[in-house]
Amino acid sequence: MKRNLGSVLGLYPTPLVVVGTFVQEKVNWVLVAHVGIIGHNRILVSLAKPHFTNQGIKVSGRLSVNIVDESLLQSADYVGCVSGAKTDKSEVFAFHVSEFGAPVIENSPLVMDCEVLDNYETDTFDNFICSISATYAEESVLNENGKIDYHKLKPVLFEMPTYSYLRTGEVIGKCMSFGKSLKNR
Repeated sequence: MKRNLGSVLGLYPTPLVVVGTFVQEKVNWVLVAHVGIIGHNRILVSLAKPHFTNQGIKVSGRLSVNIVDESLLQSADYVGCVSGAKTDKSEVFAFHVSEFGAPVIENSPLVMDCEVLDNYETDTFDNFICSISATYAEESVLNENGKIDYHKLKPVLFEMPTYSYLRTGEVIGKCMSFGKSLKNR
């Protein structure tokens, strides 16, 4: 028997990222755990409406999604604790501006540079639907075929119910291998 928990979001943990954009001509960073895949070349970045960062995203139409590994966790946590409206967060990370115009964290092992295509607004959230213009990865997180190796990347995960950061786990098997035995019945 399952207990009804009400309208509870049960899709955690999610990758922890820092979103970067320009707000009033200054770089601003915000910690985000509400990101999602909506196709092979589209992502959704969901930010509560009061975030200072939102106004910059709406004006520039550009943002970067910087994957957080453990080496970035202290700074990433900090940019989630303070508001850009009250604190200048532009120097928290070493960065450069990408060829498409978004600030990119130098030490993030994987960064997606995105163009905002639409904003699906709800009462409390701006949900930015983004096209990925470019993905930048450090050589150290790529496999021998030049593909992202998440065992090497080791992104930090965020789990909402306990507000905890988690390490990524171990491999339990290959996708579409477990069901093969059922298919042959």
